[in-house]
Amino acid sequence: MATTMLHAPALQVAHWLNTPVPLTLESLRGRVVVLHAFQMLCPGCVSHGLPQAQRLHQLFPPEQLAVVGLHTVFEHHDVMGSRAALQAFVHEYRLDFPIGIDQPDGHQGVPLTMQALRLRGTPSLVVLDRQGRVRLHHFGAIDDLRLGALLGQLVGEPLPPAGDAPAAAGCDDQGCSLPVTA
Repeated sequence: MATTMLHAPALQVAHWLNTPVPLTLESLRGRVVVLHAFQMLCPGCVSHGLPQAQRLHQLFPPEQLAVVGLHTVFEHHDVMGSRAALQAFVHEYRLDFPIGIDQPDGHQGVPLTMQALRLRGTPSLVVLDRQGRVRLHHFGAIDDLRLGALLGQLVGEPLPPAGDAPAAAGCDDQGCSLPVTA
């Protein structure tokens, strides 16, 4: 059975790094998108998630796969909340893929994109197919081979003709998707 998932909600980003123009998920349609949510002080992000995202960015042609970082601060706001701190971190770790700073909720709680994507923490990975449908929603470290196999499959899928309606929610060998309610 084919994987059928819902489209991801729009990114709500306060500032962008490593891109001359703000990105939208709509502008990335036609490419597989790997959205990596992280925090600077998250050990799993620094040791696994960010190096994995950087490798993906280097390995796949940009016209096939877009890697987008999402710095989503839900704790330690005073330390990680500044753009300057993130810029220094990105420079020090030599991250060169686009990184958006998730829009704060205004109360030092869970940032807006993190809420909309229903992320449970960091590192989190959301993979979108070429039509913008969520094909993987994962919390924690994920094995390179498992992720690579999925991305190879998605990059190889044909893009349907314009005007085709997205498929409804359903199940496949990887699990079942649930409709997202507002």
